[in-house]
Amino acid sequence: QVQLVESGGGLVQAGGSLRLSCTASGRTFGRYNMGWFRQAPGKEREFVAAVAAISWNGGSTYYTDSVKGRFTISRDNAKNTVYLQMNSLKPEDTAVYYCAADPSWVGAPKDPAEYDYWGQGTQVTVSS
Repeated sequence: QVQLVESGGGLVQAGGSLRLSCTASGRTFGRYNMGWFRQAPGKEREFVAAVAAISWNGGSTYYTDSVKGRFTISRDNAKNTVYLQMNSLKPEDTAVYYCAADPSWVGAPKDPAEYDYWGQGTQVTVSS
């Protein structure tokens, strides 16, 4: 069982930056593929970014097109933490951001169904 706790959300003006953190319980964090998703009001949960476990695919990273060049996902296995650095934020980035973990992707990292564990979410609001 893995428990995930997100932090770092808040209110920021367009063009600003935020760094989200997701800390996991347990001693096997490094073996998990990690993802960030977001859900805006009235919309489905959508993939934002993911980082593979080193053992799974050398720590490869994946991004949805709308955040490429603006967001960076990274992980610190010694701290059981995955980060999402968000720069050049836009009002359309406003959503609840969720961290997710999975021991082994079978399909695409962008599919929420691939992930076994989810955090409670942290609100990100970008004002225009």
